[in-house]
Formats: sequence, structure tokens, C-alpha cells
Amino acid sequence: MNLELDHYDTRILAELQADARLSMAELGRRVHLSQPAVTERVRKLESAGVVTGYRATVDLNKLGYGIRALVRVGRADYARVVKLIQQTPEVVNAHNVTGEDSWILEIAVIDVSHLDAVVTKFCILTETSTSIILNAAREHQIMLPPRREDVKPPIEKVNNA
Repeated sequence: MNLELDHYDTRILAELQADARLSMAELGRRVHLSQPAVTERVRKLESAGVVTGYRATVDLNKLGYGIRALVRVGRADYARVVKLIQQTPEVVNAHNVTGEDSWILEIAVIDVSHLDAVVTKFCILTETSTSIILNAAREHQIMLPPRREDVKPPIEKVNNA
């Protein structure tokens, strides 16, 4: 479905991504629409699958997870990796990717011994490489529809005459 989004829709998306707990009245005030109008637009965005859900973002460190890490998993049987991911609650995000690795997993663990235990599960399937996340420079970036006019090539091409 190719949905046309106007500036009200993009402002609604930005506001909801920043704070999904906004009331429809407050959201309407922020984007300069009535509560019924903003409610209808949010329903349209949900029905079209643009807004797929609402969730709380939690501080994993405050829950007791002292280490977050990225685990790159090499080539292995897809179904076996998916099953192991589903059986491993420490996997926060799992991405099937192109390149030398087949998967990149973000995991949250208590300490180094817990890290070793989780990574070992995946080492049994295939080779892995692990990097501990020291700091996140960006998380949960607000994303709006791309605009072609904002895309600029990194280097201007020079035409030889």
C-alpha cells in the first residue's frame, strides 16, 4: 500500500515516536488539529501498518543487565538459529543480514560469565564474534518518510570534457 503522508501525518509520527503516551487531545494540540481529526489520522496510520505498535522503552542497566553486546553469528542453518534465538531471552534484537555474517544479535546479560554462557549457545551452531557495547551514541531515532530532495551524493562527480 502506497500511503500519501502529509505534513500533519509526519508531525503526528514524530510526536508519537517521541512520546507514545500522549493523549489524543495533547497530540492534537501539538500538531494543531482537533482531537477527532488527530484520532482519525492515527487510526489511518495504524490501519495502513505505518504505526505497528506502542511500547515502553526500559533501561536495561536498571533491570540488572550490566552488559549489552553485539554477537555476529556466521553461516548456519536458518531454522536452527531462529529456534535458538526464540529460546534465548537475552536476545534483545536479532537481524538476519547479508555479508560474511548471517546474523547480528543484540544481547543483554548480567556479567561476563553470563555473556560467555549466552555466546556459547551460538558457538555450538557456528562461529561467532562478540563486541561489548560501551556506549550508544543514538538509539530510538525518530524516523519520518524519506524525501528524495534531502538525499545528496557524498561526493560531487566531475565530468571530464
